[in-house]
Amino acid sequence: QVQLVESGGGLVQAGGSLRLSCAASGRTFSRYAMGWFRQAQGKEREFVAGIRWNGGEKYYADSVQGRFTISRDNAKNTVYLQMNSLKPDDTAVYYCAAPWGIFGSGNSRRPQEYEYWGQGTQVTVSS
Repeated sequence: QVQLVESGGGLVQAGGSLRLSCAASGRTFSRYAMGWFRQAQGKEREFVAGIRWNGGEKYYADSVQGRFTISRDNAKNTVYLQMNSLKPDDTAVYYCAAPWGIFGSGNSRRPQEYEYWGQGTQVTVSS
């Protein structure tokens, strides 16, 4: 069982930065790949970034490549999403998620591939 709690969202101007955190409970966090998703109002939930269980590989949606960075600290049971050069189109509720099964690559891009979800944190980028 994994419980996830996101934090770090807020209101920021275009061009600004935010760092999201996702704190996980449970001893098995380090065995899970982790993903970040987002859902804008009226749109489907979409993959943003994923990281391999040991942090060795990272994957990004084209829309955030070069601006966002996913990382993890297994000693702290935490995964991060550093978001730079934010745009109004990045406005959404951001969720962290852990997939079905352990020792994944982090390149699972469909929401149905994920078993555990946090409650989400709102990110609003003003123009």
